[in-house]
Amino acid sequence: MFLKRFALLAASAFLAFPALAQYQDAAPQSEAGKVVLTLEDALKIALSENTSVKVADMEIERQKYARKGSYAALLPQVSASGMYSYALKKQKVYFGSDKKDGEEGGSSGGGMAGMMASLMNPIMYYINQLYAGTGVPFVPYVDPDAGKEGSGGSSEPMEMGRTHSVTFGLSAQMPVVNFQLWESLRLTGDQVELAVEQARESRLGTVASVKQAFYGILFAKEAYKVYNSVYENAVENFRLTEMRYNAAKASELDLTRAKSNVAAAIPNLYNAENSMELALWQLKAVMGVDLDRNIDIAGTLEEYAGQMFSDIAEGERASLDGNSQLRQLAQQAEMLSRQIRMQQYAYLPTLALTFSYSYLTQSDIFNLSQWKWFPSSTIGLSLSIPIFSGGQRYHTIKQTRVQADELELQRENAERQLRIGIRQSLGTMDTAMRTYDASKEALASAEKAYDIAVKSYQLGKSTLTDLNNTELVLTQSRLAVSQAIYNFVIAKAGLEQTLGYDFNAN
Repeated sequence: MFLKRFALLAASAFLAFPALAQYQDAAPQSEAGKVVLTLEDALKIALSENTSVKVADMEIERQKYARKGSYAALLPQVSASGMYSYALKKQKVYFGSDKKDGEEGGSSGGGMAGMMASLMNPIMYYINQLYAGTGVPFVPYVDPDAGKEGSGGSSEPMEMGRTHSVTFGLSAQMPVVNFQLWESLRLTGDQVELAVEQARESRLGTVASVKQAFYGILFAKEAYKVYNSVYENAVENFRLTEMRYNAAKASELDLTRAKSNVAAAIPNLYNAENSMELALWQLKAVMGVDLDRNIDIAGTLEEYAGQMFSDIAEGERASLDGNSQLRQLAQQAEMLSRQIRMQQYAYLPTLALTFSYSYLTQSDIFNLSQWKWFPSSTIGLSLSIPIFSGGQRYHTIKQTRVQADELELQRENAERQLRIGIRQSLGTMDTAMRTYDASKEALASAEKAYDIAVKSYQLGKSTLTDLNNTELVLTQSRLAVSQAIYNFVIAKAGLEQTLGYDFNAN
């Protein structure tokens, strides 16, 4: 019997005391090099390091560049060009009529002969006027081939152009009147504003995520304290039971139960410690810092209990004017309205200023030194009047109007869902307040009952089962208090995100 008792006591000591030392060493404590953050510190870091916030800021910058690029359409669009061509076969043209002399419409002055006569006769007449009075008669120009067979009035083709042709040009065009272009520039400005609001939504989501992770760590710490207290109580109860067992005042069943309570408390400590680590990793991920960075948070969950006694009715009267989702829908509706006007402006004429300058040469000899260059330039106004497009513009406007109606329905449904979400958050907060009050009263009673049970057990007036029951109620009461505060602050963080409360990092 003595050997059996000795073996049982040795096993119990091996089970309880090393485990107690392990969890006392693993308890949260201040370590060298650890950075302790408050909630405000965590929010500031997240708003500068969070990936989604950085991407949203970059999207704003991208839209600003797009807006600046769109203004280039108001400036002259200048382009240069160059071309070289080699004539494989030159174009031919005809002058005069194909009819012969004597035929209707025919004339001996047709063809090349007629063309040369019409060119040379005025010159010969001018020379005759110079020699008037000198006795020299006027001799009109006569085609030497006139009258020959095959020459009677038939026109011969003449080749046009040169073998080599080189052209360099410079052209510019600038819109003068273009209502559709002007409206599209305003649309790019709306896109920048939409990107800014989307970045704001990203910040609101980041703030809510940081708060939820921060509160999760506090709740995990409270749970760890509760389960650590349970473990310490189990070890103390085992010590008392062991003393009573040695004094033959407790049964072996009580000793076994006490030892089982110690063993049962250890997994809860493991889970609580693991929950703290996971919550810290979640906070690091949301903040955008290295997961291996050694950080901790300051404060306790009980410090936020004072926020629970706020005016719930004020939240019910809260406006959704700051809600980012509704703001984005409103901006999208404005963009669709502007897009409809831009499509309607497609019916209006456009006026543009044009300018062109060209420098060209043509030659039958490929010799750069002998080429003669001739410049030419023009400036003018280009008027474009849309007349018919097969109904494309009309149906495009109809399509955009249907899209605007769809967006309005989405906005109404989103507002309805947000109202439900607000009521749900307020209901959770109200329930948490009531639960907190009831849990505080229950906790005070449970602590008193546990103290009485411990003293009664020490005096042998109550059993270990009675002590375990009172400890279970005490544990549940402590967790209920922390759970009520946690539910309240989480619901409040979600409500602030819905209402669009911005965090101002001073």
